[in-house]
Amino acid sequence: MPALKLLDDLGRTLVFLHPPQRIVSLVPSDTYSVVALGAGDRLVGRTTYCETPEVAAVPTVGGTKDVDVEAVLALAPHLVIANQEENTRPVLEALAARVPVLVSLPRRVEQGVAHLARLARILGVPSGGNPAGSAGRAEPWRDKEIIRRGYQLPAAPSPRWKAFCPIWLDPLMTLNADTYGSDVLARVGVANVFGDRLRLYPLAADLGKTAAQDAAGRDVRYPRITLDEVVARAPDLILLPDEPYAFTAADGARFREALPDAKVLSVSGKDLFWYGAWTIDAIDRLAKQLASL
Repeated sequence: MPALKLLDDLGRTLVFLHPPQRIVSLVPSDTYSVVALGAGDRLVGRTTYCETPEVAAVPTVGGTKDVDVEAVLALAPHLVIANQEENTRPVLEALAARVPVLVSLPRRVEQGVAHLARLARILGVPSGGNPAGSAGRAEPWRDKEIIRRGYQLPAAPSPRWKAFCPIWLDPLMTLNADTYGSDVLARVGVANVFGDRLRLYPLAADLGKTAAQDAAGRDVRYPRITLDEVVARAPDLILLPDEPYAFTAADGARFREALPDAKVLSVSGKDLFWYGAWTIDAIDRLAKQLASL
């Protein structure tokens, strides 16, 4: 195999002389993708949130936010798979100084599937068969066709719904258009009513109680909002994911009381936020859920 040189989402160059045989995944959706690509047997470490059944016996190295750097290094990985948003900067910097680290940050569905194709190249997955050197599970999954086609997906349909999708309850938080979850919604004909809303700093500014300060390079994609602001945006659909916050029927009743004309639909947080192999089926599932309303 000739040397493979590519960039991660931080713009860092990674070079692989051979497909990595010892992989630590610090991202649950990437763990799922590695297994889906037939390379689950190469995983030697995972987070406690990586719950794909095939990796139940793989050692854990902490959660996504509290990764044990020494535990990762002790596993002698050829590759660590990480995410700029899910994992902390000090951990990623400490690992990158010692081992190859592939960092992703997809904000669009195309980017998530492009990352899947990038993983397939790194793992040496041929377009129609098992990964090179892998005895792990391999399926004739449809994502292989997407990889062959250059990860092009159908265009997003015209919006049929105007939705509010909270991601946390206390404080109440949502996501704007510059996020993967919002783009998934666009792919199934859902317009995000908070698509143009930036997160303001400090919290009091987000809640309209004081003037905003300079964000100074901080993430502005997940605004903290008030219920009155939700009502003012007049969504006709409220989507309640089960992660990162597990919204309950009681939460749905509270939103329905504030917005009696809006429909309320519970959805899988994985379907909204897991990029890569998971997304391929997730978009179909979400479309079918919405069609049932």
